[in-house]
Amino acid sequence: MSIDLTDNGDALLKALEALANPHRLRILAHLHGAGRVWISQMARDLGISRPLLHMHLKKLEGAGLVTGELALSEDGKALNWYSVTDFALTLTPDTISEAAKTLSPPKRKT
Repeated sequence: MSIDLTDNGDALLKALEALANPHRLRILAHLHGAGRVWISQMARDLGISRPLLHMHLKKLEGAGLVTGELALSEDGKALNWYSVTDFALTLTPDTISEAAKTLSPPKRKT
């Protein structure tokens, strides 16, 4: 089952914000092609430092675009695995209008 990110205006904004970065697009493309990937391997594959990759993965995970899973290797090391979620994002004037109806009220500055 695919998550439709246009069902909720706030979720749509989070997804668009997460996608508005070339590193994150490359990460999604890599995960889509490779499936479930260990974070250290992905850092090597993409030529990105692990801290930078981790930051981008957290942004993608917060938007619901990837999922992370912690597992232990046979020798007891903690491994962070990531994979792409099954999501759909179709932008049309109609989907944007519907999503805008569900946006949270703007925060007031005090």
